Amino acid sequence: MGVVVKLGSVMEKRRISLGELSERVGITPANLSILKTGKGRAIRFSTLEAICHELKCQPGDILEYVE
Repeated sequence: MGVVVKLGSVMEKRRISLGELSERVGITPANLSILKTGKGRAIRFSTLEAICHELKCQPGDILEYVE
């Protein structure tokens, strides 16, 4: 299966919208949506760091490897 993106569930727990997070992180809502749905092929460490900072979480809370 590979890497599973759990960004949506973390956002839901923190009660933050896609638009609000994209504004805080500094990426477009469309690009954040691609990450959220797991359709992205890559993520910059700076983007991952900014997301984790805003959501007050660890990268492992957002990304999970599943065989």
